[in-house]
Amino acid sequence: MAQVSRFPSNPVIRSYAAVGDSFTEGVGDPGPGGGYVGWADRLAVLLADRLPEHTFRYANLAVRGKLLDQIVAGQVARAKELAPDLVTFAAGGNDMLRPGADPDDAAERFERAVADLRDSVGTVMVTTGFDTRDTPVLRRLRGKIATYNEHVRAVADRYGCPVLDLWSLKTIQDRRAWDTDRLHLSAEGHTRVALRAGLVLGLEVPADPDQPWPPLPPRGTLEERRDDITWAREYLVPWIGRRLRGESSGDHVVAKRPDLLPL
Repeated sequence: MAQVSRFPSNPVIRSYAAVGDSFTEGVGDPGPGGGYVGWADRLAVLLADRLPEHTFRYANLAVRGKLLDQIVAGQVARAKELAPDLVTFAAGGNDMLRPGADPDDAAERFERAVADLRDSVGTVMVTTGFDTRDTPVLRRLRGKIATYNEHVRAVADRYGCPVLDLWSLKTIQDRRAWDTDRLHLSAEGHTRVALRAGLVLGLEVPADPDQPWPPLPPRGTLEERRDDITWAREYLVPWIGRRLRGESSGDHVVAKRPDLLPL
């Protein structure tokens, strides 16, 4: 198992609220009834397993498509009201996808939100962005994402926050860790992130998130180009269209678990 930075105090966590966008909502990891599961729900199960049955409480406030300021205004404010033992705060990824986005400016707003949360909740775990080196189109944003990540790590140092470092989780760079839209994790990708989050919090986890994937048969250049064209037509073009129209995938979506409820 790869070496992972663990949160030194390893507190007992009896309540948890997840804050963020589609990544934390769980898009790409389908669940019963047409909803999504996702890494945060899976982390909540790992945390609940440490306590007597029905004594752990969990809320998932995340909504797909939300920008940092929207997450702060709605979800961070709600998380402060709930005042759980743990908040996971993953935000800013959608901002970095916008033309002209400034990672330095976004990081200042991110830090203010972290400082605000730390006054009201127990532990705030922050999350870096993914390494987009192997992702078509998004690889051009790699430098901007890396800059934002460095700010996130610095904020974590200043406020004593554990860091869920997705950039260093190399196993989710495998294409099997991603849904067909290449923007959201698959069920297995979400599972590996949940396992890494558990390790960061000092939990004993049932599997190694860094476990290598089974070998894949080689793919030819023609097959890869055909896949890229299909992806661009079915996912990239509609995504760009929504951006041009000022629409968001989360415009009519509400949080799937807005209250701290027993798990």
